[in-house]
Amino acid sequence: MAVERERIQPVRLEDELKHSYLDYAMSVIIGRALPDVRDGLKPVHRRILYAMKTLGNEWNKPYKKSARIVGDVIGKYHPHGDTAVYDALVRMAQPFSMRYPLVDGQGNFGSIDGDPPAAMRYTEVRMCPITQELLKDLEKETVEWLPNYDGTLKEPVVLPSRLPNLLINGSAGIAVGMATNIPPHNLGEIIDALIACLERPEITVEELMQFVPGPDFPTGGIIYGEEGIKKAYTEGKGIISIRGRVEIEEKKGKTCLVISEIPFQLCKTRLIEKIAELIKEKRITGIVEIRDESDREGIRIVLEIKRGENVQVILNKLYTYTPLETSYGIILLTLVHNRPVLCHLKTLLVSFLEHRREIIIRRTQYELKKAKEKAHILEGLKIALDHLDTVISLIRKAESPSVAKKELIHQFELTEIQARAILEMRLQRLTQLERASLIQEYKASLQDIARYEAILKSGALVKEIIKEELKEIKNKYADPRRTEIKAQREKIYTEDLIPDEEVVVTLTHRGYVKRIPLDVYREQRRGGKGIMGVDLKKKDFVQDIFIASTHSYLLIFTQKGIAYGLKVYEIPPGGRIAMGKPLVNLINLPPQEKIAFVLSVKDFKNDLFITMVTKKGIVKKTPISEFTYLTSTIRGIKAATIDPDDQLVCGHLTEGKNDIFLLTKTGISIRFKESDVRPMGRMARGVIGIRLDDNNWVVSMDTLIENKGFILIVTEKGYGKRTSVELFRVQSRGGKGIIALKTSKKTGNVIGMTYVGDSDEILLINNIGKIIRLKVDNISILGRQARGVKLINLKEDERVVGVAKVLKENMI
Repeated sequence: MAVERERIQPVRLEDELKHSYLDYAMSVIIGRALPDVRDGLKPVHRRILYAMKTLGNEWNKPYKKSARIVGDVIGKYHPHGDTAVYDALVRMAQPFSMRYPLVDGQGNFGSIDGDPPAAMRYTEVRMCPITQELLKDLEKETVEWLPNYDGTLKEPVVLPSRLPNLLINGSAGIAVGMATNIPPHNLGEIIDALIACLERPEITVEELMQFVPGPDFPTGGIIYGEEGIKKAYTEGKGIISIRGRVEIEEKKGKTCLVISEIPFQLCKTRLIEKIAELIKEKRITGIVEIRDESDREGIRIVLEIKRGENVQVILNKLYTYTPLETSYGIILLTLVHNRPVLCHLKTLLVSFLEHRREIIIRRTQYELKKAKEKAHILEGLKIALDHLDTVISLIRKAESPSVAKKELIHQFELTEIQARAILEMRLQRLTQLERASLIQEYKASLQDIARYEAILKSGALVKEIIKEELKEIKNKYADPRRTEIKAQREKIYTEDLIPDEEVVVTLTHRGYVKRIPLDVYREQRRGGKGIMGVDLKKKDFVQDIFIASTHSYLLIFTQKGIAYGLKVYEIPPGGRIAMGKPLVNLINLPPQEKIAFVLSVKDFKNDLFITMVTKKGIVKKTPISEFTYLTSTIRGIKAATIDPDDQLVCGHLTEGKNDIFLLTKTGISIRFKESDVRPMGRMARGVIGIRLDDNNWVVSMDTLIENKGFILIVTEKGYGKRTSVELFRVQSRGGKGIIALKTSKKTGNVIGMTYVGDSDEILLINNIGKIIRLKVDNISILGRQARGVKLINLKEDERVVGVAKVLKENMI
């Protein structure tokens, strides 16, 4: 017991954990997770290939069962589970995982659809032709060897590898506290870069990128953006964006999106399932059918598009919402001299060249040794042939081979090896032909020795051998690039995901806003009851309705003269009876602030103006370019200086050369030239447009492009009429105006008007949210003094609150 107690040593737990964890971490880093910079292999892959070589499982030999290879690997070199070894073997046989597969598999080795491989007892393997380049010269003492796990066999520390396997096939692994993710590259490009490094040791990474523009994935695809590639090659880490290749096909009147290449390591089935899921959730619309037409020739996923849909918008949604566009994080971490090092591109290339230089020197030393041994023996045989009769006589007289050997050594000053070779020489070599051949062979050995010695003395010769071997590899195995690289990433903005279409935007008195596709409102006859457009809350009603493109900017003007900017697609879509969303949630609208009017613009052209009018008839014209700032801020800007007892009522986009038409609540109108109002800055107040009587105010404004068409006026009790523009003469700005419609208790006050033609359509909306769509040519043409005809049937508590023209083309 005393002896056992003396052997027990107290150890602090934290120290033991620290040392044990560090030992474990280094074991994982070096012995499992990270590839070697020289042959680009992890231990398990290296052991698999070496086991295949020892079993004679060459590319030109019959296939062997995978189970036999796995059994040899785990029984001799890799004491881990057979599943891990088989998984590594399978991956080396998958053409969609390896840019240049190292294993030729026969049977089910899985698929790009995510199907698992068959069990190893069913599949068969052998090496690919390119794999022999990894193992070539292994028997020539080119690499170090170490004992296997039980000390009964030897295994190579690294393979001689004539291939830059680390870069052409890449590697991925997670160690302890670090990870590697090296993408595959094109063999021809990497070899060109290696030769450039040989010829110009001072070459920079930027110059090397002329030979290696970026990764080359086995599944093709398109890499967007060179910045991520450059950062990875110069710093060791970078992120690139990979997109699948999609083509638009027009066939038999149908439009289809055809996916022919997908991002690296993406499961094709997962991509299809994701697309189907998004279609079901209606996040992607317009796809009527998905067909997987993939075969042995390659990938072909066909997405049939509904007629009339915007194909580019659907494609942008596929890139945004599905793995059809993915990010790939490059981490060039590898083992350099048994230490994990984050490398840049040149380091990886130079490290491989140093490995090849060492291999060639060691191979040459081995061949020199063998050549000297051969020359030594041939020299002894030559001596024997020169003294053939004496040698034969000596051998015949000798009592035994050992005596004969001693006599030969003594008489001709031979070594024991030479003497043994003479004794073992066949009689056929005594013929004249064989004697000449032996002499020739001896001279060739001397030449080989001289060449090997010259190589060992000259770095230039070693460099030339490396270059020739690389060119030979390129000629045998190089193939065209599969992955396309585009310099600039095509950034997808939110707008790219939204179809460019016209919508109806409604705004309620309490500030609720929504957008609805224009085709929701079916055409109705004059006098119809309309369809429900808004499900209104108590004491709320729709106060504005207008048509806009989803890609337009909304310029929102308040009654106090403050302007806000908003994209139409930022307004949440809603159903016909949906309430919408409070506008205060979309813009920074102060409390108690009310919207005066909203304009829709495509861009901010310098030759356009925003012409606005206040309730008291003050008119102002401001260049639209002064509102460009609204596109980059969520805060409002001042659009006009408004008197304390006044407020903005209406506004339009104008060109500066048309006529302005104002209409009041009592049906009084005035028409004057827009040129009568000079352009003003945003801070200006404006000029008088119409002089008003007490208890009268402006309710609407429009612009008249020419002396054609009609002014369509609508009253709050559903009456309306069309009056020819010609009946409204041009007056001077600031006059009292003329009658446009005679109002009465039956008609109610005027609520608005719009400038229309015969082929136009209008929308009317009442205070409880009903909307009716009417053709203008169904509305009577009447004079200025007429009160109009009934356009919509209203109940006692209902009244018309808005009128808008349906536009045939996109808005400005």
